[in-house]
Amino acid sequence: MEGEFFNFIKVWSSVFACFFYSHSIGKLVPKGTTRLFCVLPVVFLFLYLPLNFSSMHLVGGTAFFISWLGSFKLLLFAFGKGPLASHPPISIGRFMAIGCLPIEFQENPPPNSPNPKFETYPSPSKSHPNGQMTQNPSPKSQNPKIETYPSPSKSIPNRQNRENPPQKSRNSKIETNPSPQNARKLPLNQVIKGILFVILIGVLKYSEHFHQNLVLVLHYFYIYLTLENLLAIVSILTRSLSGLDLKPHFNDPYLSTSLQDFWGRRWNLVAHSILRSAVYEPTRDYSAGVIGREWAPLPAVFGSFLVSGLMHEHIYYCMGRVRPTWEVTWFFVLHGVCLPVEIVLKNALKGRCRLPRVISVPLTFGFIVVTSYWLFFPQFIRCKADVRMIQEHGEFAAFLKNVF
Repeated sequence: MEGEFFNFIKVWSSVFACFFYSHSIGKLVPKGTTRLFCVLPVVFLFLYLPLNFSSMHLVGGTAFFISWLGSFKLLLFAFGKGPLASHPPISIGRFMAIGCLPIEFQENPPPNSPNPKFETYPSPSKSHPNGQMTQNPSPKSQNPKIETYPSPSKSIPNRQNRENPPQKSRNSKIETNPSPQNARKLPLNQVIKGILFVILIGVLKYSEHFHQNLVLVLHYFYIYLTLENLLAIVSILTRSLSGLDLKPHFNDPYLSTSLQDFWGRRWNLVAHSILRSAVYEPTRDYSAGVIGREWAPLPAVFGSFLVSGLMHEHIYYCMGRVRPTWEVTWFFVLHGVCLPVEIVLKNALKGRCRLPRVISVPLTFGFIVVTSYWLFFPQFIRCKADVRMIQEHGEFAAFLKNVF
């Protein structure tokens, strides 16, 4: 435990130094290829840093926060995009917070927005989620006939008339006072999920006595609750220190009615926001010139899932230190194929054949669990990451008991 604490100080001191360097580069070097070459050494270092840990939680957290999200934010920053880019430049403190942590600042919702909390994939003409920068969409990207990240309740063709809201200013306001109802609801939900997480850890200690299929379902909820509680702790600390409201990371993914609903509006929303800016939008704009605007979103969706799979492969490698088998990459490739097919079918049917929630929710959840059983979890279980993570909970509890 003491060795890991020393490694934690060393690694995160390096992270802070790298973001200080990148913030300085932003003031001295114009956006573009030159700035990219200046930040690339930092990106390569970020990919290496998780290997300094042996703890599953520290490896996984650092790989997700820094190797994936932090690196992608810096790559966007190199071209004057993403949450780190702003004119005038944001303060060094906010730059480090946004760069190191998986957070997005919540904007004041427009008066007519029916559900601002979970508008996780706004149109490109809206201001950036951190409330710092507004990006102008390219002409090719406006009003596509097939849009892959809208709310599932919106039909694809009708989105054309909704994609041109008034442009917001770069200094758009950030919501600092969430509604009392949401302020009360969030802690209660989080307390319940924390209790369920503790119970689940106790249950998984006896997983050898359960049927393998039940164990895999429990692993799904274990990963979800681990991420949910970890990211909630980060959000609560950030909100307490900054006084700013943050966007949610999850929106009850077990209630998803489709793959589009699951990936676009409910699961790991901060990661998908970064993937949208770093992969989806550039791929869509490039594809529009090759295959036309109508079909351009489809390869963009596939590219986003492919990149997500490769980053998960990197996280798994850091956790297991074994040769990649590429199963988790194939999991995301499979979903990257199925999601565009689902969207094309929805567009063709135009809502004429919509399944009731009592059927669509179990079908969606079942598909995710079955494909996870097949491709997502084997690497995770083979390196005994689940067993080691549960052991670390006990070791951490014993450490706290000795300290206090």
